[in-house]
Amino acid sequence: MQTRADRSPGTLDISPLKGVVFDFADSRAGRHAQAFLGADQADGGWRGTLVCDDYVARKSLFGERIVEAGCLAHERSKFFDLWANHKSAVAEQALAFFRDLYDVEREVQDVDVDERQLIRQRKAKPVADALQAWLVAQRQKVPDGSATAKAIDCSLNRRTALTRYLGDGNLPADNNWIENRIRPIALGRANWLSAGSLRAGQRAEAIMSLIGSATMNELDQYAYLRDALERLPKHPASRIEELLPHRRRSTPLH
Repeated sequence: MQTRADRSPGTLDISPLKGVVFDFADSRAGRHAQAFLGADQADGGWRGTLVCDDYVARKSLFGERIVEAGCLAHERSKFFDLWANHKSAVAEQALAFFRDLYDVEREVQDVDVDERQLIRQRKAKPVADALQAWLVAQRQKVPDGSATAKAIDCSLNRRTALTRYLGDGNLPADNNWIENRIRPIALGRANWLSAGSLRAGQRAEAIMSLIGSATMNELDQYAYLRDALERLPKHPASRIEELLPHRRRSTPLH
């Protein structure tokens, strides 16, 4: 499942658009992400920075229009697993660097974009630089092919993507915001087993998008869906966007 969160200004509402869009696909192939972002269209589709892990199928997305930003949480998890499973001293020290980086993120979570970037440059960038130098030194001490070597190589190879957030106060340090919104689906699919068909999956994606967006806009999920379905038969198709959750949050539900 490919996901993208959209917090850009809405064209139909003066307040920020709050919504989450789920996309159902029958595989994890990169072409699905390209289609979702419009990267396969003649005009190049969506422009922006995509925060994601290092899944290889997404590599074809990145270029002039779409810039890659790494997920600090995914990178940290590699060292956490090393420490949890093997009590690796290298992993323990790496986690200390990540802890310092996240200390800065807690500090800047409620400040404006410009201030966030300034604080990150002043406090987080030196930590990131020190982590880079330390990883280079440690890599020379561990054997090729080891779990520690693989974790270090991943961080070194993705340094540009993983530190991109330091130069842009609009970017998050990780994609946990998205991960939290797909967690109910990840937990449930073991019970659901399958959607049954591509069309059924696409229907499910639409409902999940509405439910997720209703939650983000502080609407009762059941009340919102019931209200939207009751209005739908008599509502003009040309104004269907009026029934979307971000448009309904300021209008009383039936």
